[in-house]
Amino acid sequence: MKLVSRIQQISLIVLVIFVFNLGTTGAQDASTLVYGLTLDPSGFDPHINQSAEIGIVLRQVYDTLIYRNPETGEFVPGLATRWEVSEDALTYTFYLRTDVLFHDGTPFNSMAVAVNLDRIVNPEIASQKARYLLGNYSGYEIVDDYTIRLILAKPYAPLLDSLSQVYLGMASPTALTQHSTERYQFNQVGTGPFIFSDFIPGDHVTLQRNPAYVWGPVFYQNSSIDVIEYRFFTDPVARSLSLEGGLVDAIGEIPATDARILAGNPNFQLIPTAIPGQPLQYMMNVAQSPTDELAVRQALIYGANRTLIAETVFQGFSEVAWGPLSRSTLYYSNEVVGRYDYDLEQAIDLLVQAGYEDTDGNGIRERDGQPLTVKVIVPSWGNVPEVSQLLKDQWNLLGVETVLEVAPTFFSVLDAVEVGEYNLVAFYSFGVDPSLLNNYYVTDAQNNWMNYSNAELDQVLEDAVRVSDPIVRAGGYQWAQTTIMDEALILPIRDYTNLNAANQAVVGLQFDAYGWFPILPNVQLDRSK
Repeated sequence: MKLVSRIQQISLIVLVIFVFNLGTTGAQDASTLVYGLTLDPSGFDPHINQSAEIGIVLRQVYDTLIYRNPETGEFVPGLATRWEVSEDALTYTFYLRTDVLFHDGTPFNSMAVAVNLDRIVNPEIASQKARYLLGNYSGYEIVDDYTIRLILAKPYAPLLDSLSQVYLGMASPTALTQHSTERYQFNQVGTGPFIFSDFIPGDHVTLQRNPAYVWGPVFYQNSSIDVIEYRFFTDPVARSLSLEGGLVDAIGEIPATDARILAGNPNFQLIPTAIPGQPLQYMMNVAQSPTDELAVRQALIYGANRTLIAETVFQGFSEVAWGPLSRSTLYYSNEVVGRYDYDLEQAIDLLVQAGYEDTDGNGIRERDGQPLTVKVIVPSWGNVPEVSQLLKDQWNLLGVETVLEVAPTFFSVLDAVEVGEYNLVAFYSFGVDPSLLNNYYVTDAQNNWMNYSNAELDQVLEDAVRVSDPIVRAGGYQWAQTTIMDEALILPIRDYTNLNAANQAVVGLQFDAYGWFPILPNVQLDRSK
């Protein structure tokens, strides 16, 4: 019955694509790029919302003070031509370009930067990410029309990395004044290479080329694209079909099995892109039995055949993860590689040593009359349900009973965590700088869903965001990664790889240093292919 339903679903999608193509030239226009989005975010404002999906669109609309060069990883000028950091690392002085206009004609200057900063830190807008990226920011000083100083309460080494991200993109002060917080997401105005034209949630977003744009970073080129049209494909089944059916030119998050098929099709190009940050991981709740015991946590990791998961679910496109950071993340440590490699015997020995035995022969271990049961919160995205089912099957070999609780939305994950009756929760976040670990492993961190407390780890992580010396930072993060795995706080599964695909008309599709966001000013369209 499930197979029939799936076939019917696919047939319906194919029919919809066919009918849609009868009435549109979308992905065939010589100067229009149609790009598929895989999530319909609940909000589309970079200062407020945190979805990576919004950056795919808004990276084209907004400029940032500085950029990370995707080839070298180095910071390069953006809206700021240069910057200086005081000796005590508490003051960052930015010297701004004098030739920049917002899409509505408003001049870009120091006051515009100030307005954006005031908006981001305003608690009334409830920023989900941008405010966090500013770290220890405490205020600013306008030196002159094109010079502004950002002042920190304490040193914050990741600040330059933060300022290069689209969530801290510069918006027009005029537009922010003209539109309410709720309405601004439909009327966004930046300084970027493309102008925000219209937005119909769940249907499309349209951008138009900015003809005045001459101030891009050094790695921006001159695209032949006049219009970018984004369309939503939230059902994974529809993504490769939309590409093959000519409905889109490019799309990300292609299911691995579909990507394997596309890889052998000469009409399309597959562009796997490593995403820095955290791997797909299961965080262990040390405040809930039985994961309050180190031996149990270690047994669950040893008993997870991650190589099989990577090959089965992710078709070998993703590497097995070994620690709390992905390989493409700054200061990743090779010291964690090979830790907790799959070892069924070791996993069973740990459980036996902890006193868990299958005394009644029902396949489930018990201790003191209580079955060895773990409850897992399972977000519905990122192949987490499929991975979780495989883990359940693998842990069954250990004599562990696994209860899967599917959480369909981010907020339902938060609600389940708040209740606290879980042993593991699957989650991850992305970023080049490993300071994102502070939001998970510091004792009072917002996302310390492991309920773990270690004063020494707290100090190391806090020091790592205060010092700018890369050698010192690397040493701190290496120790942190090793400690996290020594304590078996997470089960890392795979380093995240976004499987992007495009037709052959798309030339030069690359992604920025953060992996998610296409650099569309560099794309050319060659419809003769």
